[in-house]
Amino acid sequence: MNDDTLQYAGFLPRLGATLIDTVLLLLLTIPIMYWAYGELYWSSDDFLLGGWDLILNWVCPLIASIIFWVYRSATPGKMVFNLAVLNAKTGQPLTVSTSIIRYFSYYISAIPLCLGFIWIIFNHKKQGWHDLIAGTIVVKQVQSKEMSQASLGQK
Repeated sequence: MNDDTLQYAGFLPRLGATLIDTVLLLLLTIPIMYWAYGELYWSSDDFLLGGWDLILNWVCPLIASIIFWVYRSATPGKMVFNLAVLNAKTGQPLTVSTSIIRYFSYYISAIPLCLGFIWIIFNHKKQGWHDLIAGTIVVKQVQSKEMSQASLGQK
């Protein structure tokens, strides 16, 4: 894979994409969680309220992320910013196994004061710890108009 042609996505667009994904997830899960648990959902100090909590807040985000990474190379938030998550060695979309590793590596990036995410600022390929562990990169996708202009030498 030719690294010279890639434009790595930096910290701020990736943060924006994560915020969009988080808001979308909350818009989908909060009504269902409130329906399932009522006021207990807002007042409980429990880590896990029950089956619905486990499915909606832990299992569904895992499955959705993997599906989006494998079939679209991006979550909805990353699509808004025209970003793609790719295999760092091949430049190809992620496999299911790489997606699973990347997803669980988010916890490694988050646990020590989110240092694994902040690492994106300092890494030359803009990789967080989760990217380094899974062997992934996040790049800006070239728009089709830009691609056609570049191929004609009109840029």
